[in-house]
This record gives sequence, structure tokens and C-alpha cells, in this order.
Amino acid sequence: MGTNLVKFSRDTVRDVQQVARGWRWGRRPQVPRSAEPYVIPRETTVFPTKWARTPAAIAVREVLLKGALNSVMRYEVNPQVSGLDSLTKVHGPAVIVANHSSHLDTPLVLCTLPDAMRRKTAVAAAADYFFDTWWRATASAIMFNTFPIERRGGKLSQTPGDLLEDGWNVVVFPEGTRSPDGWMERFRMGAAYIAVEHGVPVIPVGIKGSFAAMPRGRGWPVPGRPTVAVRYGDPIYPLEGETPREFAPRISAAVSALLDEEATTWWEARRRVAAGTSPAQTGPDAARWRRVWESTTPIKPAASKRRAWK
Repeated sequence: MGTNLVKFSRDTVRDVQQVARGWRWGRRPQVPRSAEPYVIPRETTVFPTKWARTPAAIAVREVLLKGALNSVMRYEVNPQVSGLDSLTKVHGPAVIVANHSSHLDTPLVLCTLPDAMRRKTAVAAAADYFFDTWWRATASAIMFNTFPIERRGGKLSQTPGDLLEDGWNVVVFPEGTRSPDGWMERFRMGAAYIAVEHGVPVIPVGIKGSFAAMPRGRGWPVPGRPTVAVRYGDPIYPLEGETPREFAPRISAAVSALLDEEATTWWEARRRVAAGTSPAQTGPDAARWRRVWESTTPIKPAASKRRAWK
């Protein structure tokens, strides 16, 4: 009797796991990539997020970010932040641009911003990922103040501009998706277009170590409380007559310089910027395992000049 019960339990667990793997939890289309060009696109509705910027929602988000999430993050990773003095040079709304290699990047940026700035900051999130189901859309909107933006072409969302006009900062990850190996991908022109169109500065942010702490495919940081560095740079302003296509490389170069500075020193990185010899942060031209191995090199312990995350 006992043996049969154990066998029945194992079979039941295996059946439940098999069903869970095959269950369609969201509304993402189950269409092969090769067939996507031939599928008639369905009409989609934009998930409303204006409610997430009401005073009540802001108060709830403060409790969630500064209380629960901040404590969990500090327990799981060792964040080190530098360059916060650069934020004092910004007066008014701005586009905050960072490299993107992990789901840790958004909470890292929001939890390291000064309180007053964070309360007026919204995050652009992929409509096809974070807003494909109502529960994921609601959770991300209330926790991170996200709004949907299309990353696969099409008409550019008007929401970033509306937010900037209302005095909100906007976080944009110009790579469009997380890096598969921790190195920077090509920056798209969305962030540059928004900054040029609305005449606002761009705040570059270099995030190093988040891929090693929680790469794609993981739902939780790796054990061992790895160090993650968040470095803010001086704001960059679009020049008069400068086009988004001309401004975008300057944004990418600024983020690359911050990552170079994190890997070396401020003085060495500044000299390379002045000489135009800053190394590209696209990684070595090698096999994927080597690129991953290089990008997951442990970060040096925090220097005295760097502030610990409060």
C-alpha cells in the first residue's frame, strides 16, 4: 500500500510538471519565428498606466521599493553606486539611459536614484513582454511605474513625450532587450529621438555585474551576494541642429565610457575619452562561452570614493 502511494505521488507530480511546462500562461502568440511574417497582426489595446502615477499609487510604490524590494535586493546582491553628484546638474525632466543585461537593471536604477527623483520617474517597458497579460502589466506598473512601448518597429509611442512634458523622468534601455552575454548591444535611436524632440538632457548610466548576478533565464539572483556597480554620468544635451541619428552614438559612447571607468579608473577613462580611444563595450570577438566568461569577471570591492547603497 505504501509503495503504491509513493508511486502514485511521483506520477502525479510528474504529470503536473508536464502540464505546467505546456500550459499557455500568457497570451503570447505560439507562432514559429519563421512564420511570423505571414501572420496577420491582430489589433491590440494599449494597457492604461496613468493610474500608476496618481498620488496613491506613488505612495504604494514608495513602500514597495524602499521597503520590500530594497531589503530583498540588498540581501541578494551587493550594489555599489557612484556618480550621484552628476544628478545635481540636472534641473527638470530627463531621459535616463542605461545598458541592459538583466531584469535587475530596472530595480537597480530606481532604488539608487535620490528619493525625490525616483518619485517622478517612469520606465519604458516592452509591450510584448510586460504588457501581454493584465496581471504582469498591473504588477510592473505599480512596482516600477512602467508604461508600454513597442520595441519591434511601428509607430513610436507618444507616452514618453507626454510624461516629459508633465515633468516626469523617463528610463529607457536603448538596446531594446537584455544582452544575451552581458556585453553592450547596438543602441537604437528611440532615446535619442525623445531627447532631441523634447529638448531634454540624457543621463547616462553604466551598470556592470548585473548579468553575472542574474543573467537571462534566471528568475532570481545567483547565490553569494555578487557585487553590482551602478555608475551615473554627467548629463548630455542635444546640440542645436543635431539629429537623433547623430546624437545616438554620443549616448552610446557615454555609457561605454562609464563602463570603462568602472573597469579601470576615472582618470584613465577620461584620458581615453579625450583621445578618442575608449574601448568598445561590445566584448571580444570570440565564442559565446568566452564572451560570457569575460563579462562575468567579479567586480573589485568598493573603493572609498564610492557610496554604498542606502
